[in-house]
Amino acid sequence: MPPASPGAAVTVQPGAEPFSADGGPVGVLVCHGFTGSPRTVRPWAEHLAAAGLTVRAPRLPGHGTTWQDLNRTGWPDWYGEAERAFAELSGKCERVFVAGLSMGACLAFRLAQTKGDAVSGLVVVNPSLAPDTRLFLLAPVLRHVVPSLPGIAGDIKKPGGDEGGYKRVPVRAAATLPALWKLTTRHLSEVTQPLLVYRSAVDHVVGPASMRVLRGALPEVEVRPLPDSYHVATLDNDAPAIFAGTVAFIAEHSGQGQDPGDTPGEKRV
Repeated sequence: MPPASPGAAVTVQPGAEPFSADGGPVGVLVCHGFTGSPRTVRPWAEHLAAAGLTVRAPRLPGHGTTWQDLNRTGWPDWYGEAERAFAELSGKCERVFVAGLSMGACLAFRLAQTKGDAVSGLVVVNPSLAPDTRLFLLAPVLRHVVPSLPGIAGDIKKPGGDEGGYKRVPVRAAATLPALWKLTTRHLSEVTQPLLVYRSAVDHVVGPASMRVLRGALPEVEVRPLPDSYHVATLDNDAPAIFAGTVAFIAEHSGQGQDPGDTPGEKRV
């Protein structure tokens, strides 16, 4: 498929727009997953903003539009957008944390590796770090044969939950993920920032391979179970626990007291 022409307009799905909120001196970058959009992490981002944090939840290139649009992109494009948003937060905030869901969690780990102490901590939900299905193992070959395969979106236990993800997986885009996983996992043991991991008891998208990789590299990692959620836990039954836990984690590691949105020496009312 030919690349999109420079400046070509795309129609963003309702609810898939990037989220931005300016608050206190502590910032949080929130990254969504593959074939998803900011819609999957918007309630998370909104909760953090309500706590007084400065928040960015970018729409990664090719997401929240059409799967054909996503097929014109690859992991360097997605990481580049996350890096741009991180740089914006770093220019505004004294400390910046990174949070991510699924592939967004992999981007968070990569940012921690490349930005070092500029990342104050990580909160990740159902991190994707390995090819858990045959699709990703075969994608480098399949991309020459078929443009897309049946989608992986909508793994939510809560009745009526809808992430608005693509119904098809763009194979060319998927074929770039193994390179991101390989690069990130190669340096995973170098992640020394405070880290909190949430993991669903049942996840039909990210299998056990990713957690084996994570525990192998970071055996002391704190993993909090999500007993009543599937993959898109940020829109599922355990979402309130994720949101509250993230605020508490940032407060603990930001040096800002109970409210991470406070400026030093001030008390929010």
